[in-house]
Amino acid sequence: MVTQPLSQPSFELPRPSWFSRVLAAVVAALGVVAAVALLFSLVISLFNLGKVMPGVRVAGMDLSGVGRREAIALLSQQLTFSHTGKVTLRYGERSWQFTPAQLGLHLDAEASAGAAYGFGRSLWPWENIAQKMQTLQGGADLAPRLIFDGQVAHLVLQQIAAEINQPTIEAQLSLQELHVSMSPGQVGLSLDSEKTVTWLAAQLMQMQDVDVPLAVEETPPRILDVSAQAAIAENLLGQPLVIAPGGDYEDNPDPWTLEPETLAGLLSVERVEGLDGAHYQLGLNSQELGAILASLGSKVSAQPRNARFVFNDETRQLDIYKPAVIGRTLNLQASIEHINNQIGQGAHQVELQYDYTEPGILNSISAEELGIRELVSEQTTYFYGSSDERIQNIAISAERFHGLLVAPGEVFSMVENIGDISLESGFAEALIIFGDRTIKGVGGGVCQVSTTLFRTVFFGGFPIVERYPHAYRVGYYEMDAAGNTRTNLAGLDAAIFAPIVDFKFRNDTPHWLLMETYVNRAARTITWKFYSTYDGRTVDWDTSGTRNIVDAPDPVYEENAELGRGEVKQVDWSADGATVSVVRTVTRNGEVIHQDQINTQYQAWAAVYQYGPGTPNMPPRQIQGN
Repeated sequence: MVTQPLSQPSFELPRPSWFSRVLAAVVAALGVVAAVALLFSLVISLFNLGKVMPGVRVAGMDLSGVGRREAIALLSQQLTFSHTGKVTLRYGERSWQFTPAQLGLHLDAEASAGAAYGFGRSLWPWENIAQKMQTLQGGADLAPRLIFDGQVAHLVLQQIAAEINQPTIEAQLSLQELHVSMSPGQVGLSLDSEKTVTWLAAQLMQMQDVDVPLAVEETPPRILDVSAQAAIAENLLGQPLVIAPGGDYEDNPDPWTLEPETLAGLLSVERVEGLDGAHYQLGLNSQELGAILASLGSKVSAQPRNARFVFNDETRQLDIYKPAVIGRTLNLQASIEHINNQIGQGAHQVELQYDYTEPGILNSISAEELGIRELVSEQTTYFYGSSDERIQNIAISAERFHGLLVAPGEVFSMVENIGDISLESGFAEALIIFGDRTIKGVGGGVCQVSTTLFRTVFFGGFPIVERYPHAYRVGYYEMDAAGNTRTNLAGLDAAIFAPIVDFKFRNDTPHWLLMETYVNRAARTITWKFYSTYDGRTVDWDTSGTRNIVDAPDPVYEENAELGRGEVKQVDWSADGATVSVVRTVTRNGEVIHQDQINTQYQAWAAVYQYGPGTPNMPPRQIQGN
């Protein structure tokens, strides 16, 4: 076996890389540069020992090569802004002018010179070198060191605040009779010194003339100006206010006028608060104005009324006799609001406001829509011998039914449709039956109309709902065309005395019924017509004639102090009593659709005479009739 000896290891240092070599070279170079820079800084410092470095300025003033004390003197002499500058404090169009020194700004010359001398002498080497390089390249312009005393500025602002500050004042408006007085409001002003001093300090450091706005807090009143409301009040009280009913209504009353003195008593000034402020609301007192308007409600209200027509026999269409009336009711609240709104706009005439109700039959309705095609019933009665007053009443009351429509199934009432019977509405005094006497009363003759309607209904075959006879037989209602008495007409009269004695009938057809009335004063006739659609009904009737005749009582004599001696006047006429029974049968196509019996009992009626006091051959005392 051969044993080989172990070989000894060998050691060899690595050769430096190219990076290491470059890095070493850079470090060496930097070291050289640093050494040169330090040497440069040292040389500059030695050349400017005890003097401001070259190129150093303060607020543009060159202090190169100047010693510290000289620099202080130069700055104090040359930088005079604090004493020569202009600072304007301004609020709105008002202004106050001061020097910066008066507001507490002063130059600290010693600190400013120290800053200049210290430039380039920093304890930090590299900063020292950089500052010196800056002085050589373009120089350095340092800001001056300033002292601002805020307490001085606050004292000045206190004086200004005394001129600016003012309390908030609310505008006032008042009324006394016809006089309107007002005082304007005032915006509250309060100078905020702290905020103003902050702004001022920032501006003064620029060392330039400046305008500095004052920080003023404005507190406006809730109500600043009431001139508009005052003008409204003065305008309103300057002339009367006219309240018009408005609309084109037949019975419209005349406008109402509120004089200025009345308006002054109604006018109210109310302060109204809102999210964005307050204001005075000027208007007429709602409660008092409402009381005035409420009293007008009945004068301006109108019931809705159907249009009234006449049947044109040639065209077989409807011609308007009276246009439809839209019903209206005074809307009190809306009227109050409208009036106050209008006077706020300077109006002196306003219209009332209403709630409206349309009638069921408008002007545009046609005969076809209503089922009106032909004449279905017609009756005429005669009133020969009537007084002018009675004829007047017949004509007025008949006209109130001319052109009226009766709906299918409707029960028609004369009392509900005849309206007001009074002297004011055109009626005259004529003979009426009242109690057990025939006397003069307003509306005498209306029963001629109700009797004519009764017969038109009777012979037209329509159901009679309510009918009352007269107390005694009246000759007018038993006359024929020749003026003769026809006893077979007894029992075919109908009395009416609003509101308790009425005549009613029902339209039992599926068609509307149009009524027309015609009064011929010269011929002494009244004719009532029904237009509808004829359904084939026929009427048969039979009368018992007058039975159970009772002779009229003896005449009644009464003394009347208004008559002269020997004067005798008949004021009532006799009539025999009787009973009458009338049977009516209405058929259609051979079938009875209704049958009725109309029974009447007439009283025996005494003639009545009146005589003047002392008239001979008269009974010694008044004799009462039965």
